[in-house]
Amino acid sequence: MKSLVILISGRGSNMQALLQANLQAERITVVSNNANASGLEIARQHGIETIVLDHRAFPDRQSFDAALAEKIDACRPKLIALAGFMRILSDRFVQRYQGRLMNIHPSLLPAFPGLGTHARALQEGIKIHGCTVHFVTAQLDHGPIVIQAAIPVAADDTEETLAARVLEQEHRIYPQAVRWFMDDRIRLIGNQIEVLGSSVSGAALYSPGLAE
Repeated sequence: MKSLVILISGRGSNMQALLQANLQAERITVVSNNANASGLEIARQHGIETIVLDHRAFPDRQSFDAALAEKIDACRPKLIALAGFMRILSDRFVQRYQGRLMNIHPSLLPAFPGLGTHARALQEGIKIHGCTVHFVTAQLDHGPIVIQAAIPVAADDTEETLAARVLEQEHRIYPQAVRWFMDDRIRLIGNQIEVLGSSVSGAALYSPGLAE
């Protein structure tokens, strides 16, 4: 079964982009560690099964991750997609789903891992910013890169305007990466990604105007 599990903690805009992408998934389940996540209602409006597993009900990270793994395994997913899941996952959890755990990060990795990416990009005065879809490894915001999108940083950009334009690109490339995986078109060779039947490998999608 081509089952997809999406993990969220908040508004779930990337989750919504995935749900609207008409992916070839026979079953989609949205799991959140936050009962008040607005993305849960969006998922329900799409007729998607939702599960809430509050991390605060568990004594430590390991016990929460073990319970989360049980919920995920019951769905027998082909892929687990992190879509604003604000939890650092334990090494054991990551290893359990190695090669099947995907994330979207709002920077051009390996630049600016962690939080506050847009503010840090502006502080550094970089000219090109963007987002990255990658497979999750034990090292935070690292792992084989599936696809990236880049945008120019404007002289008058603020953290908010930059974040909004990057988010538009996130909504473009995350469904593309997930579609490739669900269609068995991604091959992982060491730390490199090959997209079968495509001229791109570890693709970069540049938005209009980047070279202007």
